[in-house]
Amino acid sequence: MTNTLRTEGLSKQWGGFKANTDISLTFEPGARHALIGPNGAGKTTFINLLTGGFPPSSGAVYLGSENITKLPQHERVKMGMTRTFQINTLFAGMTVLESVVLAICERRGLQKVWWKTVEKHDEVVAEAMELLATLKLTKEANSITRSMAYGKQRLVEIALALATKPKILLLDEPAAGIPSAESKELFEVIAALPRDVTVLFIEHDMGLVFRFADRITVLVGGKVLTEGTPAEIAADPRVKEVYLGEVEHG
Repeated sequence: MTNTLRTEGLSKQWGGFKANTDISLTFEPGARHALIGPNGAGKTTFINLLTGGFPPSSGAVYLGSENITKLPQHERVKMGMTRTFQINTLFAGMTVLESVVLAICERRGLQKVWWKTVEKHDEVVAEAMELLATLKLTKEANSITRSMAYGKQRLVEIALALATKPKILLLDEPAAGIPSAESKELFEVIAALPRDVTVLFIEHDMGLVFRFADRITVLVGGKVLTEGTPAEIAADPRVKEVYLGEVEHG
């Protein structure tokens, strides 16, 4: 099975409100694909449809040749589709290393006894430390997560997602609430992730989008306005008008 993620005619409607309408997109393996659009464009709804957060009103989601539209979230995670979430209370009170080790043990089926046996599994700790090195978190390995700067906590969230060995990583505004310097560092780490991991991210900072995405989809009113390379999107007058605000309205 290939790791290509695609949708066909994906729609979501609540009563008379159409959050997503007839979205057909393909996310190629290894892409750094940005999803942009004004507030209320349906971006987060679309991510929820991809990950199984709720069912679509119509349409389908495919991973490779397999229709995963009706699969629950945990089954999609097993297939390699992972979304980052804010760190919960459990992880917040643990060290960074403990948090990542627990996530790895969960993947390996050791979650029920991880605290008793992890010292016997050097390969688990080694995998965790390698992951922390990838995300430039080695120095913070023994830091309590909740005591860290918000930007570092977002990196820990990504580390926990990567511990599941995803084929596709979905990020909903990873730089939200992070100072500019930290958000740049965050995206440099994301850009350096292994190319066998597809990254789909929502981001409002256009500087970050155009610097780090190799493909961009623009949503407006729950529909796809256009899709293309950063250069193509930057030159599209429709995007300038409805999103970038570079065209005056008469």
